[in-house]
Amino acid sequence: MATEGGRPTGAAMSRLLAYAQLVRLPNVPSAVADIALGAVAVGALPERWLPALALCAASVCLYMAGMALNDFFDVEEDRRERPERPIPSGRIARAEAGLLGALLLLAGVGFAAAASLTVGPRPIWTAVALVAAILAYDGGLKRTAAGPVAMGACRFLNVLLGVSVAGGAVTFGQLHLAAVVGLYIVGVTWLAKTEARTSSRAALQGAAAVILASLGLGLALPAALPAGTASPLFPFLLVGFGFFLGAALADAIRHPEPRPVQAAVKRCLVGLIVLDAILASGVAGTAGLAVLALFVPSLVLNRRRALYAT
Repeated sequence: MATEGGRPTGAAMSRLLAYAQLVRLPNVPSAVADIALGAVAVGALPERWLPALALCAASVCLYMAGMALNDFFDVEEDRRERPERPIPSGRIARAEAGLLGALLLLAGVGFAAAASLTVGPRPIWTAVALVAAILAYDGGLKRTAAGPVAMGACRFLNVLLGVSVAGGAVTFGQLHLAAVVGLYIVGVTWLAKTEARTSSRAALQGAAAVILASLGLGLALPAALPAGTASPLFPFLLVGFGFFLGAALADAIRHPEPRPVQAAVKRCLVGLIVLDAILASGVAGTAGLAVLALFVPSLVLNRRRALYAT
């Protein structure tokens, strides 16, 4: 990278910004939050901190790969609707984005394999399943009615990647935990499907209903995954979170133009870390709220005007 006096040049900084936009840097902490949620839920910390750290790295790589490949496959649509993005603007070549995505997928599986050396084969097989889900979504499913479900499956598997640090067979409670996050993302993806243009009120209402249904499913989590003691704050935090999202969702439904809808989508995406922390408090007590620390870098990055989350 070109530097002047040890500092990156303007051209180098512009290129770094393009990569940060390509991989949706503001959302990367949410991938780590999913792993932290899973590890906390199965009581793997602090004893299994090293494989948990490897799974965090795997999740970050796989998330960034999914975002890079998303733009690789969406180049024609982005040329029409988002010409300022890295590939259509010419700041990153399409082939370069595809290569980056492929290398990140390999790195993600590699980090999961490293975790498997300690805890057994479950992490690597979960990572392979997540790679398949990412490729299926980016490669075509996102353009179909199954798109939101496919994206939800990616997050479902990401949470399962986190709980895989415990090794052994997957349990019903672990599936319940992953389903809460997966269903939430089904709703958010549906909400974002037409964010670049005026949306259908009926579609926005359906997406909002799915998001709120995921929170309802979350209320039953302490009974489904009784690995620890739920915080007494848990149900109040989850209901309060529902009202926090509800305000933005209601505004988007009243005014289904791009700006309000995009604001609601952004709130839901940033709120995923908050949801993960609240769910962690439902299975690991108030200490589970430590996952909320990941909200800080996410919020800082989301406030950067040059970056975007969707």
